[in-house]
Amino acid sequence: MTPERTAAFGSFTLTVDEGVGLVTFERPPVNSFRVSTYEELLALTEHLETSRDVRAVVLAAGERSRCWCGGADVNDFAGMDGESRAERYRFVNAVIPRFARLERPVVAAISGHTIGIGVMLAAVCDIRIAADTAQFATPEINYGLIAGTSKILNYLGVPEGLVRELAFTGRRATAQELEEAGFIGHVVAKEEVLGRSLAIAADIAAKGVDILATRKRVFVEHEQMGWFDAYQHAQKASSTLVGSAEAKAGVAAFLSGGSR
Repeated sequence: MTPERTAAFGSFTLTVDEGVGLVTFERPPVNSFRVSTYEELLALTEHLETSRDVRAVVLAAGERSRCWCGGADVNDFAGMDGESRAERYRFVNAVIPRFARLERPVVAAISGHTIGIGVMLAAVCDIRIAADTAQFATPEINYGLIAGTSKILNYLGVPEGLVRELAFTGRRATAQELEEAGFIGHVVAKEEVLGRSLAIAADIAAKGVDILATRKRVFVEHEQMGWFDAYQHAQKASSTLVGSAEAKAGVAAFLSGGSR
């Protein structure tokens, strides 16, 4: 058994155990994002990109935070004009896509409410487990702004009518409502969220790191392709893995009955 290791990145703490990197986000009271929080997320992402002992990631909220992610910290917007707002967007747009492209599967362990940028953060994770008490909202319209999450929600299968209703009204949707819409993978009791997420991550972490990295990279690249181009693209990527030790071990285990 490998020893547990911990590293801190400001509001984010990474604990690595048996290939699973548990990232705890704790910026009380509601885990809101300031520019400095994006800087911390970028530092965490850069670390994970080169950490081969992390094969799966779980993103969870700390116990002191009332929300999984409470959206943008409105203190950032006091006195902001169009130019400074655009500069903030440029920084955000350099961080969130970087995290989305992280070549490790990421499980969002959503134990509390998820607002604004929190919805985007959840959307760029690969798997979403939510508490039955969690609510989700894109309330930017209430503050004279608009949310930027509509297209990625469409991509994930959320019906256009629901996306527009949430964007125009700013109302909160329940975890159960978004599970039915296809955004949430599993809805469980709040006390079960972290355990279920860690169990899924542990199952993923049993796979080889290079195989997982290739699978994640191909998922991201497929977002820009038609279905048949994506199919052929996956074939090409898979062919690069055939001769690897991990692939050979997997085939041998299957043939010997170990994976049946």
